[in-house]
Amino acid sequence: MHTTFARRLFVGAAATAIAALTLSGCAGADAATGGDTGIDASTATSLSDFGTFEDLEAAAKAEGALNVIALPRDWANYGEIIDLFKSRYPEITVNEQSPDISSAEEIQAAQTNEGLDTAPDVFDLGLTVALQNTDWFAPYQVQTWDDIPDALKEPSGLFVGDYGGYMSVGFDSDRYDAPASLDDLLGDDYRGAVAINGDPTQAGAAFAAVGMATVQSDGTLDDFQPGIDFFSELNAAGNMLKVDVTSATVASGETPVVFDWDYLNAAHQSANPAWEVVVFPGVGYAGYYNQAINRDAPNPAAARLWQEFLYSDEVQNLWLKGGARPVRMEAMIEAGTIDQALADALPEAPAETVVPTETQSADAGTLLGEKWAAAVQ
Repeated sequence: MHTTFARRLFVGAAATAIAALTLSGCAGADAATGGDTGIDASTATSLSDFGTFEDLEAAAKAEGALNVIALPRDWANYGEIIDLFKSRYPEITVNEQSPDISSAEEIQAAQTNEGLDTAPDVFDLGLTVALQNTDWFAPYQVQTWDDIPDALKEPSGLFVGDYGGYMSVGFDSDRYDAPASLDDLLGDDYRGAVAINGDPTQAGAAFAAVGMATVQSDGTLDDFQPGIDFFSELNAAGNMLKVDVTSATVASGETPVVFDWDYLNAAHQSANPAWEVVVFPGVGYAGYYNQAINRDAPNPAAARLWQEFLYSDEVQNLWLKGGARPVRMEAMIEAGTIDQALADALPEAPAETVVPTETQSADAGTLLGEKWAAAVQ
């Protein structure tokens, strides 16, 4: 049942958006040469531009650093993934910058630090922010490119889906019964208890929470107004918490009910053993996060080595260990390289799944910019 997740999720949605991108101005297929190695890593669009994988490793080790940004260690198992990269490449210092900022703030950091060695080398972004900022990305196709569904990658490799899941509600089962619907969260039992993960005008998870509330309120992704109305009602009832969610706020009980991706909510169980996760029946809202390389990466070889690392069998299984669905899952099942026990442990997928197209995302972003603040003030 899990093997069809990627295909069902994006065919006819993000595929149309990605294919429609104008790619003029992207780097060509042949990398320029330069430097002592004869390789200009900043223009490399695939491993063949370096020669061999060992040549890429050598170039990255010569740079000696990798700047990652917005990667909380309890997000989809990123802590274990980063530590594995560090142990495999001790010659490369991994600088973990601003782990708790939003996708939009990642781009702002690139703009602020453009031309500096403190600029992020790589991004991890929600689809809406990725579509809005392709001018900031350098195209690159990893070795396992053919395993990634076409619907989940920009054709030249400007950005590529990596791991995904469903929008869910997590809750402290010692304090609350499991909510069966959005309406339950409007009741007095949830007074001052319900949080979303960030600001939906900037953060992908919060944007998705409004999208999920929209479709669970019998609306469509053509108009996020029903979702905005739900959170406005939640706020008016005194039930909405305006607190950024972390494992610490879950452990302390400060955020006892949380809208977030299912794999992120599941991760909070280590902070609170009574934490449980529900995906409401009916229409499910799903999405992938995307990897991209900063066009201005101060460590361009390390950035490309990081991408190769993330899309390897080993790390795709580490996403699975974190409760997320890796983008290469179908191909890995066919090849026998998936961790089947972890795959079998994934929760049941909703019968119907939606994700916004580029147009729907843009329209929703405009609507949220106009109405969100007033709705929840």
